[in-house]
Amino acid sequence: MNRMETLQYFRENPKVSVLIIGGGVNGIGVFRDLGLQGVDVLLAERNDFSSGTSAASSRMVHGGLRYLEVGDFELVRESVQERNWLLEYAPHAVRLQPSAIPIYSRFSGLLNAPLKFLNLLHKPSERGAIIAKIGLALYDLYTGKKRTVPKHKMLNRSESLKLFPNINPDIINIATYYDAQMSLAERICVEMIIDAEEINPKALALNYLPIVDRQGNGIILQDEVTKEKLVIYPKVVINAAGPWIDHVNATLGETTNYVKGTKGSHIIIDNPDLFKTIKKYLLFFENKDGRFVMMCRLGERVLVGSTDIYSSDPDQVTCTSEEKDYFLNMVRLVFPKIQIASEEIVFRFSGVRPLPNIQARQTGQITRNHRIETIDASPEKLYSILSLVGGKWTTFRAFAEEATNQILALLEIQRKSESRTYPIGGSKNYPKNSEKTNLWIEELYQKTSIKKVVLNKWFERYGTRAAVVASFTSEYGNRQWLQTLPDYTISEILFIIKNEKVLHLDDFLLRRSLIAMEGKISLPLVQELSHVFAKALGWDEKQRMAETERLSKILATKHQVIL
Repeated sequence: MNRMETLQYFRENPKVSVLIIGGGVNGIGVFRDLGLQGVDVLLAERNDFSSGTSAASSRMVHGGLRYLEVGDFELVRESVQERNWLLEYAPHAVRLQPSAIPIYSRFSGLLNAPLKFLNLLHKPSERGAIIAKIGLALYDLYTGKKRTVPKHKMLNRSESLKLFPNINPDIINIATYYDAQMSLAERICVEMIIDAEEINPKALALNYLPIVDRQGNGIILQDEVTKEKLVIYPKVVINAAGPWIDHVNATLGETTNYVKGTKGSHIIIDNPDLFKTIKKYLLFFENKDGRFVMMCRLGERVLVGSTDIYSSDPDQVTCTSEEKDYFLNMVRLVFPKIQIASEEIVFRFSGVRPLPNIQARQTGQITRNHRIETIDASPEKLYSILSLVGGKWTTFRAFAEEATNQILALLEIQRKSESRTYPIGGSKNYPKNSEKTNLWIEELYQKTSIKKVVLNKWFERYGTRAAVVASFTSEYGNRQWLQTLPDYTISEILFIIKNEKVLHLDDFLLRRSLIAMEGKISLPLVQELSHVFAKALGWDEKQRMAETERLSKILATKHQVIL
């Protein structure tokens, strides 16, 4: 069902069991779980899917090692379990990530950690080798008997310098361990939407459909394309709007103060020396003030982040010059021989974490755990409102499962499927090793006659959904490479436009691919792509130019990229 057909369906069928407001990972996780249960559900996102907080993550799928220090043991246990689940059920998008913590003292933090756990210490401090060792031992313990990742190791000074010859020579130890990384988190979101819609024809999702008002027991949504308004009558409303939760509740006539946001910013660096130096490791290090920073490879670039600053306006956040300088200083602290110029920063991004509104002297003391705030239905308002507060990318499935169980109870429906048993998107029938991958590619080549170099590239990007892209290409597509970026075929772009709810250039460049984030975007590329989009979506010249201008404005204001 395409966008126009979906809108027409809800004009004719305005009653729905569940309306989800917010198309970030938490809302999409609930949408996926409800889809597996056969529930009729509409997901409405005001912008593009995974364009807010979910797009601003550090791309880590992790247990949250640092949360042990503030006593969030249950969160770490759940996070490690969900990390392991993602490694098994989304292997095309989530991959094992070797990680390293440089340590410059033996005892610092040893006394501070229990004080923080007891909420008696508010000043951040550097962690030492002993506290890191204790934390990583607990981390290993939470992994369980089914060892999805290897155990941690503590390297001495000589081993540390051998691993990273350019590291600050004051190093005492390096702790190595494993977590996971998702390079393009946004694709996980769109694939979960596609999964739910394929499984359940009564599960439908629309982007660019904001909530604008309420009308009796109805909720008014407005299509940003046609400006038409729809009135939807749900039994349950899921408010998954992230840092906009309280704003959405206000639109629904409810005054809440559930969320206290903190801003996290990141930069992407194009520096070959840094890229080579960090190897395949994610480095997780800290300043003397106790604040953590991480860096890792992202495609052909290096990602560095993140900050943790109180923010009250999620619509206006950007990575500031001060944050940029802070990141560069931290990189120099760890690798003093590597010089990074400001012009080597090819992309910046920021988002606001929707943390619970609790009292804390330091942002790091606010729990990253999740909870559901419920406003019961009443004679004046016949739908319940469940607000999904907090959470982290890694634990979205568990959070969604908790919310879905509560929804099913309200609807008096029995759960019939477990979300943990269903793979995500391109992980269905995923080959388990390189030999089976080569066989899978060979079979697809025999069916489609598409060059293996292309099929391998698609498999790397889309997992087993590469077969669907190949089928589309064989029947309809243009097999030519883009002239301005000969890493993408026109056929795969057409496939994404037609099958992944793409309406704008930025949907593809920022959230269906890594092109913009890797600093590969250029004005000639945008011009070439705009003509591909115009043909696929029926844009006239005026709209094509308007879409190009829209993209330029987003890149300049949100990401400090000038075309």
